[in-house]
Amino acid sequence: MLYAAYDAQHMFMEPWRLMARQGADWLHHVLPAPAEGVPSWREMFAGGVLTRSLAATSEVFSRWRLTHTRPDYGIASVVSNGLECGISEEAVMSTPFGTLLHFRKDRALAQPPVLLVAPMSGHFATLLRDTVRTLLQDHDVYITDWHNARDVPLRHGEFSLDDYTDHLIRFLAKMGPGAHLMAICQPCVASLAAAAVMAQDNHPAQPRSVTLMAGPIDCRVNPTSVNELATSRDIGWFEENMIHTVPATQKGAGRQVYPGFVQLTAFMSMNMGRHLKAFDDLAVQIRDGQHDKAASVKAFYEEYFAVADLPAEFYLQTVNKVFQTYDLPRGELTFRGERVEPRAIRKSALFTVEGERDDICSVGQTVAAQDLCTSVRPYLRNHHVQTGVGHYGVFSGRRWQNEIYPRVREVIHQVAL
Repeated sequence: MLYAAYDAQHMFMEPWRLMARQGADWLHHVLPAPAEGVPSWREMFAGGVLTRSLAATSEVFSRWRLTHTRPDYGIASVVSNGLECGISEEAVMSTPFGTLLHFRKDRALAQPPVLLVAPMSGHFATLLRDTVRTLLQDHDVYITDWHNARDVPLRHGEFSLDDYTDHLIRFLAKMGPGAHLMAICQPCVASLAAAAVMAQDNHPAQPRSVTLMAGPIDCRVNPTSVNELATSRDIGWFEENMIHTVPATQKGAGRQVYPGFVQLTAFMSMNMGRHLKAFDDLAVQIRDGQHDKAASVKAFYEEYFAVADLPAEFYLQTVNKVFQTYDLPRGELTFRGERVEPRAIRKSALFTVEGERDDICSVGQTVAAQDLCTSVRPYLRNHHVQTGVGHYGVFSGRRWQNEIYPRVREVIHQVAL
């Protein structure tokens, strides 16, 4: 019922948002640019400040909406090896639930291939746009481009934590021997499991290195508010309150999902005042012609408001096995009925990264992987705690680009030789 009500409200508001956006575009087109200094009375009442305020308010209203389609990565070119390289997106392998997407350079450069594993956590893989752009300087980059579960027809069946892990194994096999695995946040558990399963099977495409960044390998260590929320209720409560049915208007009608709009609403309610102020400021910036500031806010919220639903099976198993029963660090995690053995990993280098101020995945939770992978030789192990950054600063922004990325590159290139 909740999803159907949301869907009906969303469709009802769309014509109004469209009219507001078209009206704002027309007003911006016919109005003169804002004058510097104190506006005159003529400007205020003859198509100046008041009309620009109306245009700005209309545009902001049109932007206060969720979308359910992946934004563009927007990476047209990068500088690699001192050369300007054009970038094109190539779907190398696709399943109903995800695509192995390759950021192909238009120059033939001998660079180590990297599979960047994106979270399936309510947003699209484009959330890692900055990570991709940085990696492309020195690597041949692929990403797990997960699909919105509400767009997957019911005939394609369920998608579990095992299916997620299986996708990583299949993607690495498609890339071939010599690839490197790099996981951000939530998928660190599945990524380490995939590397372990491939090592147990002596798979020829097992990754040369495994980089785990800000991931919940062992949530018993320094539990955060997110971890405490997960353990405050039993899994039955999550199933009853967080799982909803995709309405008949969508391609995935009838599929059980954890809706992206539910998660985003919960996140926004924690800081609603800050979000409302951001949109108030955006209206002022649009009105006053502060285009650079406005563009930054618009870009952030276009990404933030693009939400994706999670398959119910994957969501519930992740909550249960990762955040409640800690199956991986307890040695109880299984894949297709067989126990996952991280100690089987011998040929892959291991690099773990944490953020000093991370309030989602605290210090100690990711480095726990080092204790599980007992067969990795000491010279193939590295760990880094980045001072002064929170969760998102581990994989985006200035500190990621200037301080963390050089270490990631060093680990990959050392074992790629």
